[in-house]
Order: sequence, then C-alpha cells, then structure tokens
Amino acid sequence: MVRPVAVLIGPPGAGKSTVGRALAKRLGTSFRDTDEVVEDTEGRAIADIFVEEGEGRFRDLERAAVARALAEEPGVVAVGGGAPMDERTASALTGHTVVLLEVGIADAARRVGFDRSRPLLAINPRASWVALLAQRRPTYERLAVHIVSTVRRTPEDVAEEIAGLLAGGENGD
Repeated sequence: MVRPVAVLIGPPGAGKSTVGRALAKRLGTSFRDTDEVVEDTEGRAIADIFVEEGEGRFRDLERAAVARALAEEPGVVAVGGGAPMDERTASALTGHTVVLLEVGIADAARRVGFDRSRPLLAINPRASWVALLAQRRPTYERLAVHIVSTVRRTPEDVAEEIAGLLAGGENGD
C-alpha cells in the first residue's frame, strides 16, 4: 500500500508548498501539491473555479485530488488550507503522518500577499485570515501528528526539523 511520508496542512501562507518541495528534496522523494493538481486538471486557477463554479465545485475537486494523493503519492503531499475542513478529507487524513505548519499573520501576509488569488481572503484579507485560522485551528490540531512553526524560518530549516521528526518518530506537538 502506498502512503505519503508526510502530509502538510495549515493556513494560507504557512508555506505548505514551499516547505513540501524542500522536504521532498531533503528526503530524496517526490512531492505533490493538491492545489496544483486541481489547477492542472481543470486548466485554470483556483480563483477562477471559485468565480465560475463556486466554492462547492472547488471543494469537490479538492477532495478528489487529496484522496488520489493519499492513495498514490509515496512522497510529500501538501493540501490546501481548507481541505481538512471537509469531513471526508479529514477522515482520510486520519492515520497519516500529518504535519501542521503554523504561521503568524505577518509571515502569512508577506508570503501570500493577500491578493485576489486567495478567494476566501479577498475582502478584508487580514481579518478574514484571522477568522479563517480561528475556525480551522481545532481541526488542524486534531489531525496533526506533528506541529512545526514556520515563523521567521527558512523553508529549508523547517524541512530539516520535519525530517528529524519523521526519522525520530517523535511527537512534535
């Protein structure tokens, strides 16, 4: 049975894609970003899917992409910030090595710029991000096997910490 070595979750701007690539490189394995899978499959940006077909359609596509990644990807998987909020996706994540990447609003704002490519943050981005995190945090923490801060750290430094946790089997929370 194929299982990812690690699944990265966290809010927008936590660095899931960037850290995921760095971690995969460090471990000498593959990387899959489920948001990129959705965009590649649909041939358009997530923001366009939201506008043209609504959040419900995007969440259906996202759920399918995560399920495929969990079943097929032996390397590192990064899932969109909202993916774990879907009950079926959360259930599918249970039993995997889920790593929650924590981030502060200053780092998140610098990383994602809170622009229109983030549909759920389009109106009053800072307040929306804080509200989103407050809503999602309990689910993130429930699913996480390890919790790693990305605040003021390089992706390589975060990847090194995660690699150590994976190798040692220690609980990082």
